[in-house]
Amino acid sequence: MANQISEEVIEEIRKSNDIVDVIGEYVQLKKQGRNYFGLCPFHGEKTPSFSVTQEKQIFHCFGCGKGGNVMTFLMEMESFSFYEALQLLANRSGTELPETGIKRETALSQENQSILSANEWLTKLYHHLLRYTKDGKEGYSYFKERGVSDESIDLFQLGFAPNVKDFTAEFLDKKGFHKQLLVKAGLVTLQEDNSVTDRFRGRVIFPIRNHLGKTVAFGGRSLAEQEPKYLNSSESELFQKGKLLYNFDLAKKHIRKESEVIIFEGYMDVISAYQAEVKNVVATLGTSLTEQQAKLLKRYVDTVILCYDADRAGIEATYKAANLLRQVGCYVKIANLHDNMDPDNFIKQHGSEAFKKEVIQASSTFISFYMRYLKKDFNLSLEGDRIKYIEKVLNQLAVIESPVEREYYLRELSNEYNISLDTLTDEIVTLREKKGIHKDKGEKNRYTNRTTSNSRNKKLLPAFHNAEKQLISYMLQDAIITDKVQEEIGAGFNLDEHKIIATHLYAYYEEGHPADVSLFIERLTDQRVKQLVIEIAMTPMLDDISDKEINDYIRIIRAETKDMSSIKSLRDQQRLAEQQDDPMKAAQIAMQIIEIQKQLKSTK
Repeated sequence: MANQISEEVIEEIRKSNDIVDVIGEYVQLKKQGRNYFGLCPFHGEKTPSFSVTQEKQIFHCFGCGKGGNVMTFLMEMESFSFYEALQLLANRSGTELPETGIKRETALSQENQSILSANEWLTKLYHHLLRYTKDGKEGYSYFKERGVSDESIDLFQLGFAPNVKDFTAEFLDKKGFHKQLLVKAGLVTLQEDNSVTDRFRGRVIFPIRNHLGKTVAFGGRSLAEQEPKYLNSSESELFQKGKLLYNFDLAKKHIRKESEVIIFEGYMDVISAYQAEVKNVVATLGTSLTEQQAKLLKRYVDTVILCYDADRAGIEATYKAANLLRQVGCYVKIANLHDNMDPDNFIKQHGSEAFKKEVIQASSTFISFYMRYLKKDFNLSLEGDRIKYIEKVLNQLAVIESPVEREYYLRELSNEYNISLDTLTDEIVTLREKKGIHKDKGEKNRYTNRTTSNSRNKKLLPAFHNAEKQLISYMLQDAIITDKVQEEIGAGFNLDEHKIIATHLYAYYEEGHPADVSLFIERLTDQRVKQLVIEIAMTPMLDDISDKEINDYIRIIRAETKDMSSIKSLRDQQRLAEQQDDPMKAAQIAMQIIEIQKQLKSTK
């Protein structure tokens, strides 16, 4: 694939897309020293071990070992082909890919490509009908009555499906899509007589997009007495309700900007909030919040505000969602909705400023919400219920890490129920001990997960091994150092994998390429070697290394090579003595080998 597009074009696209910016669209990155760290998107973890270096334009996870450049990341993250990753980056940077001689390979199956294409056609059709035809007037009037502007209708590509049995099937048939595919995609429903009907007929349409902005499903709301009131596409490889969030593709940049995300229960809540200039908003798709959705949000942001309906069902859903979000490490706040209202109604009745100030900015902490939520289960006029209530609250407070937050609520309990602060504090200490909650001793190393990696690498590497790794790390950054190493030791590294890397590096620089780790690893085909290069490239380095230090590394490597050569020669002599039936000489040589090995150990 890479051969069909010039290296110059690929390099231009890669350099136009900073790896920190691209990965930052998938992972919440925080700068620590010279690198950026976040939760690895490739394996589950609560302590950040995923590192991105802007200087070298590469990433590496100290936990699972994955690493590479911006192309590798997209191919791993999205299951993209090389061309798809290149196309996405080209679109981001406004670079046009050449049209001729390119095989537009994709990791998607032909069937899923067809379904996406059908969804795209339907999105445009339903939207056009709503906005510009008499057939869509009913749907257009509905949205207008709900206060949705034309701008929002266009932005969210809202539409209308006419109440005609085979309207969708006939339209897509003319576009070349087979009936069986449309049934499988959940766009039409197969009847007993083998005919098909439009799944969403007579409904206003909410296209459901994935994080890349591709329509993967539709949500439809009935306008008459049709049941169910809300209907989604059937689940498929492309559409899994528990993994997607409505509006996530548009909200991503606003979530990063605001450093928090607001979760709603419905499409209209999202659209109303957007019109109120609150844009870091997403919604679940007719189901409870799932663990996958919670983990997805945690990768992007720490703080999550739950803004569910203020009725009994909404409060119960808020409690469940809050617990799930806290389990994956999110800081949860609860929006201040009241009087059985939903976000859409509140905005319509009180306006956008009131929504921002009185609902979102006035959000309460989880504990404050929990204390209110819990009271409904107890008769606090009874002494026994009061004690049980306080015990339950203390159990929640015990797991809070912030001593300030714990004390704040302990004082609140102390004042409200006339219990001494010392008694409550002692109970918290006991509960924390029972739960085994202790300060993480590895906290200061949290951004490299070294508490984990140290346990894996207790065995100290020999001096020559470290010297070879350090030398290669400088060679990756400097062609002049590489020239010196090539002249001094050539491929005379002691470890085979280091010999392979050095040989590749010599060839890379001889072809006139710049010192660029990201470009170099793109040219490596052996995955094991590529991963080792990435690990070595992430090694901390001095900004200005002296000739003496480079010479020291070379000396250590040469000494090891010489010692190993001597041992090899002696072993050859030992075998010869054994073949000549001279056990005395063989034993003497064995003693010489042991002595050299002892000396080597003492110097390392």
